[in-house]
Amino acid sequence: MTPANALTTLRLLLAPVCAWLILEGYDLEATLVFAIAIATDFADGPIARKRGETSAFGGFLDHGTDATFVVLGNAALAWRELVPVILAPLIAIAFIQYTLDSKALAGQTLRASQLGRWNGIFYFVVLGTPIIRNSLGWSWPPDSWVWFIGAAFALSTVVSIGDRLLALRNRSISEETG
Repeated sequence: MTPANALTTLRLLLAPVCAWLILEGYDLEATLVFAIAIATDFADGPIARKRGETSAFGGFLDHGTDATFVVLGNAALAWRELVPVILAPLIAIAFIQYTLDSKALAGQTLRASQLGRWNGIFYFVVLGTPIIRNSLGWSWPPDSWVWFIGAAFALSTVVSIGDRLLALRNRSISEETG
C-alpha cells in the first residue's frame, strides 16, 4: 500500500460515512468529511507522481473511489429529495462503462472523455453544494436550483454515456474495415 493509495482508501472508507451523515441531516459533519475527501483527492495523485508510484491500479482505485463517493453521496441527497433519483445510478453506469471501455480491469490506463472528465468534477460540486450551504445556514441556492442542477448533470451523464457508445461503435467499425 503506497501513501497515495492509502489516502485514496481513506476517501473510500469515508464515502458511506458521508452518505450516512447526509441521510441523517448532519450537514456540518458531512461537510467536514466531504472536505477531507476533497483534500485526499487533490493529494493522492501528486504524491504518487512525486514518489514515482503511479500505476494502472492506483488510477483505477482513485476513479473507483471518486465514483463510489459521489454515487453514495448523491443517492443520499436523492433520498432527501435534493437531486433526482436517477442521478446516482447514472453516475454508476457511466463509471462502469468508462472502466470497461478503458479496459482498466486488464491493467490499462483509464481514458476519460472531456465531457466525462467535467461531469466527474461537477458530481462533487452537486454533492457539496447543498451540504455546505446547509452547514453555513444559507438559503442560497434554493433546493429547487440544486435539484435542477442535478437533473442537468443526469442529462449530461446520459449524453456522455451515449458519446462513449458511439465512439466504441465507430472504433469497432474502423477495426472491421481497417
